[in-house]
Amino acid sequence: MTLHWPSRTILLQMGKRRFSSLEVALIILFSLMSMTAIALIVLYATDSRDQEKSTEEFVPQCPNIPLAERVDCFPDAGASKQACEKRGCCWGPLDERNVPWCFFPTNHGYTVESVEQPNPSVMKAQLKRMASPSLFGADIQELSLHAEMQSNNRLRFKIYDAHRQRFEVPHEHISTLKSDPSSPISDTLEITQKPFGLTVRRKENKKVLFDTTMAPLVFADQYLQLSAKLPSHNIYGLGEHVHTRYRHDTNWRTWPIFTRDAFPNGGTHNLYGHYPFFLCLEDESGKSFGVFLMNSNAMEVTLQPAPAVTYRTIGGVLDFYILFGDTPEQVVQEFLELIGRPVIPAYWSLGFQLSRWDYGSLSEVKKTVERNRAVGLPYDIQYTDIDYMEDKKDFTYDKVNFKELPQFADYLHEKGQRYILILDPAIATSKRVGNAPYESYDRGNEKNAWVTESDGKTPLLGEVWPGETVFPDYTSQNCIDWWVDEYEKFSREIKHDALWIDMNEVANFKKGSNKGCADNNLNYPPYTPKILDEVMYSKTLCMDAKQAWGNHYDVHSLYGYSMVLATEKALQRVFGGNRTLMLTRSSFPGVGKYSGHWLGDNAANWNDIKWAIPGMLEFGLFGVPYIGADICGFFDDSSEELCRRWMQVGAFYPFSRNHNAQGYKPQDPAVYGPTSLLVESSKHYLMIRYTLLPYLYTLFYKAHTTGETVVRPVMHEFYSDSATWQVDRQFLWGKHLLITPVLDPGVDTVKAYIPDAVWYDYETMKRIEDRRKEVNMYLPADKLGLHIRGGAVLPTQRPDVTTTYSRRNPMGLIVALDDNNQAAGELFWDDGDSRDTVKTGNYIHYTFSVASGMLTMQATHAGYTSPDNLEFENITILGLPFPPSNVSVTHVGTGTPDTTRLVPTSNIKYDGVKQVLFLSGLNLTVGETYLVQWELVIEDHLRFDCHPEDNADEAKCKARGCIWEPSSIDRVPWCFYPSDYGYKVTEMKHTSSGITVDITRNKKHRSSGRMGSPDIDTLRVEIRYHTKDMLQFKIWDPVEDRYEVPVPLSVSDAPEADESKRLYSVQIANNPFGIQVIRKSTGTKIWDSSMPGFIFSDMFIQVSTQLSSEFVYGFGETEHPTFLHDLNYHTWGMFSKDQPPGYKMNCYGVHPFYMGLETTSDAHGVLLLNSNAMDVTFQPNPAITYRTTGGILDFYMVLGPTPEMVVQEYTALIGRPVLPAYWSLGFQLCRYGYSNDTEIANLYRDMKDAGIPYDVQYADIDYMDRQLDFVLDPEFENLPALVEHMRGEGMRFIFILDPAISGNETKPYPTFSRGKEADVFIKWPEHLSDGIVWGKVWPDYPNVVVNESLDWDTQVELYRAYAAFPDFFRTSTAKWWQKEIQDFYTNITKFDGLWIDMNEPASFVSGTVGGECLGEPRLENPPYMPPLESKHLGLNHKTLCMNSEQILSNGKKVRHYDVHSLYGWSHTKPTYDALLNVTGKRGIVVTRSTYPSSGKWAGHWLGDNNASWDQLYKSIIGMMEFSLFGIPYTGADICGFFNKAEYEMCLRWMQLGAFYPYSRNHNGKGNPRQDPVAWDSKFAEVSRDVLNIRYTLLPYLYTLMYEAHAKGTTVVRPLLHEFVNDKKTWIIYKQFLWGPALLITPALDEGARDVDGYVPDARWYDYYTAKDVGVRGQMINMLTPLDHINLHIRGGYILPCQKPENNTFYSRRNPLDLLVALNDNGTAQGSLFWDDGEGIDTVKGGQYLLTSFTARSNSLSNEIVHSRLAPADRLVLGVVKVWGAGTVNITTANITVKGATHRLTPQHNLETQELIIDATGVSVHADEKFTINWEAGV
Repeated sequence: MTLHWPSRTILLQMGKRRFSSLEVALIILFSLMSMTAIALIVLYATDSRDQEKSTEEFVPQCPNIPLAERVDCFPDAGASKQACEKRGCCWGPLDERNVPWCFFPTNHGYTVESVEQPNPSVMKAQLKRMASPSLFGADIQELSLHAEMQSNNRLRFKIYDAHRQRFEVPHEHISTLKSDPSSPISDTLEITQKPFGLTVRRKENKKVLFDTTMAPLVFADQYLQLSAKLPSHNIYGLGEHVHTRYRHDTNWRTWPIFTRDAFPNGGTHNLYGHYPFFLCLEDESGKSFGVFLMNSNAMEVTLQPAPAVTYRTIGGVLDFYILFGDTPEQVVQEFLELIGRPVIPAYWSLGFQLSRWDYGSLSEVKKTVERNRAVGLPYDIQYTDIDYMEDKKDFTYDKVNFKELPQFADYLHEKGQRYILILDPAIATSKRVGNAPYESYDRGNEKNAWVTESDGKTPLLGEVWPGETVFPDYTSQNCIDWWVDEYEKFSREIKHDALWIDMNEVANFKKGSNKGCADNNLNYPPYTPKILDEVMYSKTLCMDAKQAWGNHYDVHSLYGYSMVLATEKALQRVFGGNRTLMLTRSSFPGVGKYSGHWLGDNAANWNDIKWAIPGMLEFGLFGVPYIGADICGFFDDSSEELCRRWMQVGAFYPFSRNHNAQGYKPQDPAVYGPTSLLVESSKHYLMIRYTLLPYLYTLFYKAHTTGETVVRPVMHEFYSDSATWQVDRQFLWGKHLLITPVLDPGVDTVKAYIPDAVWYDYETMKRIEDRRKEVNMYLPADKLGLHIRGGAVLPTQRPDVTTTYSRRNPMGLIVALDDNNQAAGELFWDDGDSRDTVKTGNYIHYTFSVASGMLTMQATHAGYTSPDNLEFENITILGLPFPPSNVSVTHVGTGTPDTTRLVPTSNIKYDGVKQVLFLSGLNLTVGETYLVQWELVIEDHLRFDCHPEDNADEAKCKARGCIWEPSSIDRVPWCFYPSDYGYKVTEMKHTSSGITVDITRNKKHRSSGRMGSPDIDTLRVEIRYHTKDMLQFKIWDPVEDRYEVPVPLSVSDAPEADESKRLYSVQIANNPFGIQVIRKSTGTKIWDSSMPGFIFSDMFIQVSTQLSSEFVYGFGETEHPTFLHDLNYHTWGMFSKDQPPGYKMNCYGVHPFYMGLETTSDAHGVLLLNSNAMDVTFQPNPAITYRTTGGILDFYMVLGPTPEMVVQEYTALIGRPVLPAYWSLGFQLCRYGYSNDTEIANLYRDMKDAGIPYDVQYADIDYMDRQLDFVLDPEFENLPALVEHMRGEGMRFIFILDPAISGNETKPYPTFSRGKEADVFIKWPEHLSDGIVWGKVWPDYPNVVVNESLDWDTQVELYRAYAAFPDFFRTSTAKWWQKEIQDFYTNITKFDGLWIDMNEPASFVSGTVGGECLGEPRLENPPYMPPLESKHLGLNHKTLCMNSEQILSNGKKVRHYDVHSLYGWSHTKPTYDALLNVTGKRGIVVTRSTYPSSGKWAGHWLGDNNASWDQLYKSIIGMMEFSLFGIPYTGADICGFFNKAEYEMCLRWMQLGAFYPYSRNHNGKGNPRQDPVAWDSKFAEVSRDVLNIRYTLLPYLYTLMYEAHAKGTTVVRPLLHEFVNDKKTWIIYKQFLWGPALLITPALDEGARDVDGYVPDARWYDYYTAKDVGVRGQMINMLTPLDHINLHIRGGYILPCQKPENNTFYSRRNPLDLLVALNDNGTAQGSLFWDDGEGIDTVKGGQYLLTSFTARSNSLSNEIVHSRLAPADRLVLGVVKVWGAGTVNITTANITVKGATHRLTPQHNLETQELIIDATGVSVHADEKFTINWEAGV
């Protein structure tokens, strides 16, 4: 009932006058009636409430459902709290609308009433709706579930009305399938009873794949909803739409599915096809699954961040198929097995095609044909669009403008071309020209062929191109018969070769019909999915229209599908046994069995060229591989650049057609001019296409027979590489051809991803070096990227301008060898046009395989004989490293003997630069089996150098018993060892803890041939299994005692005797002898020294080993240009030397340690404990050769298996790093060249005034009088007072000490006198002399004035005093050294740390003063001289004589020859001990020369570098290497030591250096100052800002230093240590991490204002903005203005921080702040180590705090691991910053400590998602347990 109250106007009028009695009576009567009506309404409503009392009392259960898992209960408009609660749902408003505010509770849905399992593969259940309010009414109370395992990889479950038949899709192919179950359904499907839900698991690992228990099932008459949680965000498919990226965005994106004539312009609207199918890649294993909902009703699919999917469809049933695969490709194969595998298109349809709407006349069409023929464009097919028709009527042609159309096909056929025309479904009702009958329409009327109105009788009228139209009902047999007949009649009139069907969504220019549409629940359903226009019948038919299959409401999206089925029958009638081609715009799963598809009416813009690639990839998933976009765009005028780039990529569309629209400029290639770049580029790439058509055709055969994709996502082949999961600007043809187009205007360089395989540039044929990385690919205007994957054999054919001609040409093969020199491929060949050739066997099939230098061309099926007598003429082999000595061809007979012939040398061409072999003139008959074999000379890269010295020749080579054979390959040795050169096993003994082996030199070969270094013929080998992850193998002379390195290592007293616990196994090779170490978990051989060339002589030892991969890091100390070693025959010498960093120059320290990464991403480390002069040579196979000049071979190997574990295990062996004093992590200033103490005082003042954080000041040797240790220069007489003043203000001071002590003093010099008395200086051996070995270093003679204008050598000769070198091995020397340091500290000046330099040891004369080294000259110039700096001057260059004698602490005498590289090591511990004993504090020692285990006592700087840009990135490499070496406290001299620093370089270096663990600005004498206050105010400001960041993060850095000290973890960390499974990180050396959580991406190049940085696969926050950067696993361009360094914090970590101050004395007093960076799961963890910052052995003594922090579920708490701080060192909790806190406004926060809860005031920035909570006022200490909670307001 509706009440109509009087209008306000009437009432007002009534109020202005008196009423008559009649009027009053009527008013009273009306009022009584109204009250009666109201009473009736109330009674009715009360009765209704009584009826639905149980529903009204429904209380939704609304637990704390994570936002990402909310499922929308109000998908329609108008959600409000009241409306939501009326639906029985939960209301939780937010500050953003994409997350549902109204969401389902946990007590909606259905319950399971009964379950039965009639057999192991079938499960049935009856469901009953739970009492709850309805969303849209008409809920179905009782449902049935039928689930079955239809095959091992396909699960079907259908949910349907238990009592009433509902519409189900009558699929032509699926209905024919039979089940073949092979596993019980219970392994895969689990039913949850209440509320009902299904959980689908992968049966192998029980991983949950599709879990509908996250939300209730809704099943009403016109609203069906199901949600499921998914295992990953890697979701692909659903269509048809424009998806701008191939991988779906799961951030609340809703995609409607309902066929529609719409423009593909990038919105989320529905397009031409209906595809409720998606593929989900689970993880790096490749395991994937697909989900197909067989439902044709209008629907929408929502993807949300859980990740999860929600389906909402408005009819039919829920009929799901879950398809399982071990790879994405297998999922597609399973899907196509279900819906029907694709047709093999006619061969000619793979040619290039031209079309446009509205040529205007046939003469214009022919002009287009002729101009494109004239330029020689490969071009097979010409189209005509609807303009060929008479008034756009089907089955007619325009007899004025297209009067010669009946002959047009013949005109094309004469030149080997084909003709395709278009037909639309809509049929005009009007007469033809001249009022003639339109007979096609009339005959359709007679057959009742049309879709009708709701009455089932009246043809529905609409309007399309010809005006008023009817619409054929292709679901009706009458219509199908009519359509076939009409097409057959028309084909007789207009000859053509194939058919294009369009507008079959079905399109209608009227809304529903000419009459409109009735108001009913089909045209206006209770819920309309978010389709375009949100009106069901927009641009199509009324939903209540009738078709044979049902209401148009149900079958609308099947219109194109049914038209395809009908058209297939028509094509079969007309073309009979010929395959022909069909192209449809509207489609449904299964269409690909008969038809291709194009991506619709796109436009000429740069977006659409990009979006075509995801579109093609999706239709590959959907089973429609014959796919492409309109090249150059359909709408709008195309620019030449756009069209050129589109022609390039379009040449690799399976369906390659240039097509444009009415009214726009022509865009066929020739119209741009016959000599245009566009024409030349188009011809070039179309010729490549035509060359590769046999490969493309074979891919279609594979699609047809197995369901493989043709156009393939990179992810399908390289799924284990997460970087490929989002690659959609590149695509593959099958497995083997990578296409990288240019898709943006004005660029000639694109960012391209090169997957992890061997790749060859198709055009240059060269192997590219890059793999598993993003590269900048140079693609000028006429190029696109085209690469063949190693391992491919591609069939080819000489191209021509049409396939008619090209199919007659000779064929060929391109063989691209992979890492193992293998390859494989296939060829399918038939006549290219006949139907069912696979079924009839009328085809040829080849498999091609390459292994061991042989190509097998196996004809597996030969049921077709080509009329063209085709032959394989050419074979091209890419990646062949050497030329063949010969090539032979064997014809494998069938019933006849095989015949072999040599290929004439004239037919063999080898390109050594490209490493390509060309074989021509082979004349191998297609259909026959052949073997093609090439013989290679010995592989050059397997040679091991027998003459590493210079000036090798054949005579010298053979004198060593080696082979001489020149090679054309650069750097390959010409002199190399025979394969069995070395030692062989004579006896071997195994025990549970190791192996002992005796080996003897193979005297079949000559001695190693080095005079004075006799071979040791018998050796002992001992292999010890120290721990499960560490072993040792030692080789020595069992007869004669030899020098062994006196560095103590920490090895277990109890070896690991349990073989099952060891990560490794060891095998011994016999002849030649070698040790092989295998990682048991993977089978990887990580060490194999059974290589030829093992030599063990007195002064030359050499051993080579095969490596597990080419990924090797470490060895030092020398300047490496990359972190990852280049294995192309590079040799690196190691021998400590005073040598500034330079390429291949041995520097200050020696570290014979490397870390190797295996291809499995496991890591191991190898130490050679040997201190003699040595070198290592890498070679590409990959292998390494060690050469050393003495000692023994003593190898230690750690097994990781992660890079971090390698370092932890290595430092457990050599000793954990020292924990530096807290203040030593502050910024430090130094220079060589301070004139006096006033200069230092002024610097200190200026730094304070500028407010630049600064903790440590140094004095270099300037402070010494004449550079004498422990003597103060008069110019620095006030320095002690300045030091005390600075220390009083929280500063620290470090002095330098050199080891060399002057012995020429005329006045008493107690340091030398006491040293001489204690006999601490290095001397000659007693049998040679009892004297000191004198050198010269910095100390000057007394009483001289140095003329610095003289050359260096003259100054040394005239002015430098004789200097003695303490022998720090001796215990007496350590005591003397400590005494001198004590006196200096007590009597001259205080200090806090010591810097020891020149301890390689360095001398300014070579050997000794006068240059005459006593004793054996071979020690100075050994028989083998490693490639050291100035090697021609001998080992004693710039150091002591090698025959000098040193005495170990145990009294054993050793030669300096053996221990030279240990000098700095021996110097370090006595210095560290003295510092601790003298100061009583921890302090810091910084040393220049190092050896394994130096990090136990000292840090290191990277030496006397240059002020040049390259030193910035090289310093990162150096720090990362010293991280491997166990010396984390390291850094380079900021702004450079030598030469003048330039402003921008120094500023960038200050930014970088702020993140060196050892952060010191230091420069050399004679150069301008470069400290932060030496420039301008801007420089000072930038320095201050970046150092403030460092100081803010010092608690985090200190904690990392503690973890290095306690656990051996790295501080400066290569990205690969955290992301080792991402091989892109394996080559990164211009970025680094602090620990796991801070990513530093500095600017390293002059003028750089942006930098390309890699963002690893994790959530990262910009340090400055707190925002999630939103990208991961990819290289991005980062803006880097001059005042900025890019810093990113990794989600999942909590970083302790403090407010910075001018120095750490003050900053340590500030509260402890926490930076909480949440990960994807909303959690984070971190820790804090804290002590007094300078106490000795605080860790060992337990005087520290160690606490961990955990954030999860809107809370932060700590756990006290250890707490014993002095009260003065306790920290108060300050500000907590939570990043990634979400966009729901946090309004309340509190902290609970000691049982009391205190309110806090949160500040929540909803834009950045940063939450700030200040706990300072509560005075909670960090060593007290606390919990902070925060939550959103309501």
